[in-house]
Amino acid sequence: MKKICTILVCCIAIVMISSCGKNSSDELTVMTFNMRYDTPRDGENRWTYRYDRIAQVILAQDADLFGAQEVLKHMLDTLVSRLAGYTYVGVGRGDGIAAGEFSPVFYKKDRFELLDSGNFWLSETPDVAGSKGWDAACKRIASWVILKDRRKGNELFMLNTHLDHVGEVARRESVKLLLQRVKELRGDRPAILTGDFNATPDSEVITSLLADGSVFHTRDIAATTNGTLWTFSAFGQLPEDKRTFIDYVLVTSEWEVASHVVLPDTLDGGYVSDHTPIVTKLTIAR
Repeated sequence: MKKICTILVCCIAIVMISSCGKNSSDELTVMTFNMRYDTPRDGENRWTYRYDRIAQVILAQDADLFGAQEVLKHMLDTLVSRLAGYTYVGVGRGDGIAAGEFSPVFYKKDRFELLDSGNFWLSETPDVAGSKGWDAACKRIASWVILKDRRKGNELFMLNTHLDHVGEVARRESVKLLLQRVKELRGDRPAILTGDFNATPDSEVITSLLADGSVFHTRDIAATTNGTLWTFSAFGQLPEDKRTFIDYVLVTSEWEVASHVVLPDTLDGGYVSDHTPIVTKLTIAR
């Protein structure tokens, strides 16, 4: 009898340990990161001097998924070379191939299987490559993926984008389009939406985006939050009281958010970008 009890205790302990490990493996680390496009005007803050810091941040956070903004094709090539184990989905907003900025979704190849993906433009003709919408100053694009988690077998939908910095009408209409496409594309899958929305949390753009309860700002529902109340500093050139929160990780109701952290915009004494990265920890609610 004593031997049987001992065996039972050992079995229970193994199940408990396995269960703990299983729960840990369910968690996803998701980031959004406006990396600032490569331009000589940035001087010592140009991409050439920042990309190693950016790669260090992503690897240190061990991000499973991340959405990036303002990424040109040669920047993508550099990222892929520095981030072993990651791949991406996305096209250039200029022509639907490689011209102009990308808003790519990066993911770990060993964790996820790509089931489907696509791109659309934030315009009145979203399926026309290179189209510009409403009063926007620039062409704007959204890229999305449907991924299968190799660990659990469950599927998820993720979309990444960058709203216009000038056109107020374009931003308002873009979020309507984004919500419509998320609903159409995700099916019953849990969804994640990342991006630079060029709008503050109290703006009509963001309040209207959150109004119908389809998506939630992770900062609002996270168990813990940390970091600054701004995400854009223009490489520290803006006084702190003029800095704005314009970068977001948004999720549907299937997700539980353990944490939402605004990371520093500097590393080892140098800027990583003119924006701060944001990192969240997510699990699918039971």
